[in-house]
This record gives sequence, structure tokens and C-alpha cells, in this order.
Amino acid sequence: MEKPAPDPVKLLEYWMQWERAEETPGRVMANLKTAGMADLLKALAAAVDVEH
Repeated sequence: MEKPAPDPVKLLEYWMQWERAEETPGRVMANLKTAGMADLLKALAAAVDVEH
């Protein structure tokens, strides 16, 4: 089974839960990891690297 692509909207919502003190940093990190934050950052970094 293929992993779904990261959902930036969902990732932002997880981040904002921490910003609003609704979740602990550990829970937010776990949510970001399972939602594909690393994949999104890798894709963005690759795009920046190609531009330069």
C-alpha cells in the first residue's frame, strides 16, 4: 500500500493546535510525523535546490 501524499492543510492544523496550546509538543510532533511533514519538507527542499 502506498503512503498518501502529505496534506499541508492537515499539517498546518496540527501545528496550530500546538500554537493554541490545545496539544502538547510531543503529540504535535507525532501527528506531524504520521501526516508526512518530513516528506513535505524534503519536496520543498528539493524544489529550492533545483531553483538555485
